[in-house]
Amino acid sequence: MGNLHLVDKELLTGLDMLPIFDFAALDIVAVRAALAARRGALAVPQMPGLRSEWLTVPGPAGAPDVRVAMHRPAAEKWPLPAILHIHGGGYVIGAATLEDIASRALVDALGCAIFSVDYRLAPETAHPGPVEDCYAALCYVVANAGALGVDTTRLGIMGESAGGGIAAGLALLARDRGGPGLAFQHLIYPMLDDRTCVAADPHPYTGEFVWGLAQNRYGWAALLGQEPGGADVSPYAAAARAADLSGLPPAFMAVGALDLFLEENLEYARRLTRAGVPVELHVYPGAYHGFQLAADARVTQAANRDSVAALRRALGT
Repeated sequence: MGNLHLVDKELLTGLDMLPIFDFAALDIVAVRAALAARRGALAVPQMPGLRSEWLTVPGPAGAPDVRVAMHRPAAEKWPLPAILHIHGGGYVIGAATLEDIASRALVDALGCAIFSVDYRLAPETAHPGPVEDCYAALCYVVANAGALGVDTTRLGIMGESAGGGIAAGLALLARDRGGPGLAFQHLIYPMLDDRTCVAADPHPYTGEFVWGLAQNRYGWAALLGQEPGGADVSPYAAAARAADLSGLPPAFMAVGALDLFLEENLEYARRLTRAGVPVELHVYPGAYHGFQLAADARVTQAANRDSVAALRRALGT
């Protein structure tokens, strides 16, 4: 841990709580089961003012239905502003159920509805399966907005890590298909560029903690069905590959200064601004990938305040 001295001291405890996966040596199904068991051991806070249920959404053509967890206030007046949320996990792990606590807290704070997509994971389902699942969920929410109580003029997308990468790809896909309009894209340390795996001059101070080059290569290879960094990678899989970023919804982006995704996030934000897309960008010093697990750290609290404030502005709540 040669760069440990750069980690914010209040975030050091988080390094002990975050698992580091050697995907090459572990069975991915067992990893998912272990994460589910860990989530099952957590106490879910009771929020009587919130309503949660599962929706079954018709999947992409020839694909299974998509499960979507819906969380919303029970007593708010309809229609509600809404977020389509896409969970992280390097494209290979994670589930909508793992985000229940965080999603319910956001609903409580913002008075909005959240639809969390349980998209298919790689390597069993390579691109375009995951982003197509999310597109199907987005189209379903818009098509059924009246019954779901959603204000489609205040509907945005949000994701963390791989979920942020899918969200960015989804924004491109919706634009290019003339699909549902989006009020915003809220990207938390998004996984945007498979070429980071093969960079000739990698950043000397990023990617040492939690999510490094080995995990990144595994995740991208699983999603793409080929080694990362090659030619003809779809921008809907790796949004940084898109040649044209114009016409996309306003973006909020946040990343830690020690996160492997730092430079690809900075570059994507730069390119968005040059395409005329409004961008709010935050870089948190001393922060690694997934640093918010150290909930009491001042930098975590600042990041959470920035994120919630941006969502509140974007949703008009």
